[in-house]
Amino acid sequence: MIAVTVMKACQVAIRISCLLAALCLSCPAWSQVGAAKQDAPKSQPVEPPKQDEPGRKAYQRGDLIEAEKLLLAAEKDSEKKGEERNLELADILRDLGLVYNSLGKPEEAESALRRSLKIRMATLAADHQDIAESYNLIALVKKEREFGPEHPEVASSLNNLAAFYRGQGKFGDAEFLYKRSLTVAENALGPEHPDFALILNNLAFFYSSQGRYSEAEPLFRRSLVILEKTRGPEHPDILQTLNNLAELCRNQGRYAEAETLFRRSLDISEKALGPEHANVALILNNSALLFRDQGRYAEAEPLFKRSLAIYEKQLGPQNPRVALVLNNLAELYRSEGKYAEAEALYKRSLAIKEKVLGSGHPDVAVSLNNLAELYRNQGRYSEAEPLYKRSLAIREKVLGSQHPEVAAVLYNFGELYRSQGKYAEAEPLLKRSLAIMEKVLGPGHPDVARVLLSYAMLLRDTNRSGEAAKMEERAREIHDRNSASNPP
Repeated sequence: MIAVTVMKACQVAIRISCLLAALCLSCPAWSQVGAAKQDAPKSQPVEPPKQDEPGRKAYQRGDLIEAEKLLLAAEKDSEKKGEERNLELADILRDLGLVYNSLGKPEEAESALRRSLKIRMATLAADHQDIAESYNLIALVKKEREFGPEHPEVASSLNNLAAFYRGQGKFGDAEFLYKRSLTVAENALGPEHPDFALILNNLAFFYSSQGRYSEAEPLFRRSLVILEKTRGPEHPDILQTLNNLAELCRNQGRYAEAETLFRRSLDISEKALGPEHANVALILNNSALLFRDQGRYAEAEPLFKRSLAIYEKQLGPQNPRVALVLNNLAELYRSEGKYAEAEALYKRSLAIKEKVLGSGHPDVAVSLNNLAELYRNQGRYSEAEPLYKRSLAIREKVLGSQHPEVAAVLYNFGELYRSQGKYAEAEPLLKRSLAIMEKVLGPGHPDVARVLLSYAMLLRDTNRSGEAAKMEERAREIHDRNSASNPP
């Protein structure tokens, strides 16, 4: 589509991010995320605070003068090590560029960001995510200079940069930018504009993906009200928010509400777009996940198969979305104990991803991990172990050592060793998984409780019941708090 106006271009950019947010072709939270050496991964020490951290925190709380002072001091100190290949300095300059931009100093901002980019390009691979970040930030600064800080184009860039950070696991940065994007859009477009509603949806999706359902749900519902009012209750533009709200209900175990929302989504999509549209395949897949969660396997299977048939027809048999539905159908078969059928689908999904995305892509790590989980369920431990290791290696390389998906595969890997009674190998993996989850997601996140319970079982198996009881109590407290804030 050709963008005929600035507003239209903004709308398209936001929708692209929103569609990505709505794509819930997911694997189970702990069936994710792996290197081929046969020794177990070693426990890694906790990383020291980065030199830019005090200035970054000051920036995020809005204390720009203090942030500038702290970052200039950090820059001066880091420059003593030289500029060449100094990635610490590149991070400081990135943060300084953001501060300068917020202070209304666009020339200084772009200069700092370009210095940061130069260091990164001289040090990192061309496809490294930090180089992509630098280009995104420079584009944002240029848009603010061209259009002004309160323009819809800026809201679009902030929204898309937030989505980029979410994908990297930089959740603090992502939340900060989603909120700023929302403020800019509301000021520029008004609180009833459909593009404002789409950014509401994206922030809500961010909260929902972190298990912060009580914060997500009112934003989804507000987004839906705006879109129904401005676009109409049967318009396909409401599908993303409807689907995401249904997923929130599914994740909370509110299955009847989720089913009603999915049925409405499917009805709108089939009428507006036709029964063979890719959006129909998406909703069929997510409806099948709902039935699978309830053990309604006979109802889930034909929906997965219809979703798969649509994607193969519309996108071709080697498309990544085909691979994702194959993975989900394999998960269904694994749940039913149909291991041979599941293995064949997992392997087909993996082959598509490796061919289309490359052997080092994060989605390949998901398939490797899930195939390893299948082997673990069957007691095929020697076949599972190298898959976990390869999955872990990909995640650490692409996402960094502190990403929650790294924590997920560490958890699964630790469970592999624990189930074999290899407690010395299992404990450092579970310990590291717990540390990452607490740091990145927060000590009260539901996934932290899950790791705590597994770690407690290991402690009981090794006659450390006192330590185990403390972890079990922490897990109960997390569960109770989340149950109270997210009632069924």
